[in-house]
Order: sequence, then C-alpha cells, then structure tokens
Amino acid sequence: MKSYSVKNLAIFLIFILFSCFSFSQQDPGSDFWKRVRFGGNLGASFGNNFSSVIVAPQAIYQFNPFFGLGVGLNYSYSEFNPPRNSSLIGSKSNIAGGSLIALGSPVDFLQLSADFEYLNVNRNFDEPAFDDEYWVPALFLGAGYRQGNVIFGARYDVLFDRDRSVYNNGIQPFVRVLF
Repeated sequence: MKSYSVKNLAIFLIFILFSCFSFSQQDPGSDFWKRVRFGGNLGASFGNNFSSVIVAPQAIYQFNPFFGLGVGLNYSYSEFNPPRNSSLIGSKSNIAGGSLIALGSPVDFLQLSADFEYLNVNRNFDEPAFDDEYWVPALFLGAGYRQGNVIFGARYDVLFDRDRSVYNNGIQPFVRVLF
C-alpha cells in the first residue's frame, strides 16, 4: 500500500511540473518562465530476467548567468526474476523522492553543483523476510565542464552509506543537459 501511494505522488508531481511548463507558454510577458530551465534523466534497461526504468525531471531557476536553484523529482523501478531452477531470490524495488539543486558557474566553462536528494526506498523480495522500506538522504557536491547547455562532470555523495545508499559508490559521473 505504501509503495502504491509513493508512485501516485511521484506521477502527480511529474504531471504538475509539466502542466506548469505548458501553461507558461501562454504568457509571453512572464519573465519568471524565461529564466526556468528544464532537464533531467530518462532511462531504461532490460536484460535476461531484469528490467529497470528511471524518470527524473528537473527545473532550475536561473537567477543570473552565474547562479541557479531548482528542484527535481526522482522515480525508479527495477525488477529481477531469476530462472525457476536458480537459487537466487527475485526482487522488485521502487525508489521515489525529490531533490534540491544549486548550480554555480564562476567561469564560463565550469559548473559547480550541490544536490540534496531524499529518497524513499521500497524493496520487496520473493522471500518476505528480506523486504525493506526506508528513507535515505544523499548530498552530492560536484563539478563539471560546461559547453553550452551540456555539462560533463562528476559528483560525490558526502553522506554515502554503503549499506543504505541506492548507488554503488559515492562517486557518480554525470551528463547534465538543461534547456
């Protein structure tokens, strides 16, 4: 029941985000929406007995050419179904949450970032004794090379906890595109 309401909340917030974007196109005089930049992450991977999908839109308000603040939504679903004759345990995972993002560009080619994520992790296994649900924070500090709207870089989670994090390690390479 809890994961169902987290999924509904994530879908609702994504709908609101994109609705605001579409309504902003109707007011050509609004300076606010001219300063909002959109981006994010969409991904999917499929393999033998495994599938994973991620949706993570972002909106950044660019105060000036040097500084921007924004918000993001994160949702991912993954599922593993081992073969019947395997000793492996199947699992499903729903991860949903949000993030606050600060971007700074002290010089044209460099972008510094701070991203605070707070995610609800819900993992269900074929063996219910292993089921788990918890909240996990992450605070990423990063830097990247900027060329126009595209930034290539790396970020480090200063709150990384090997036992609870949804990421494999504290260092994450990234490609950020904002329109």
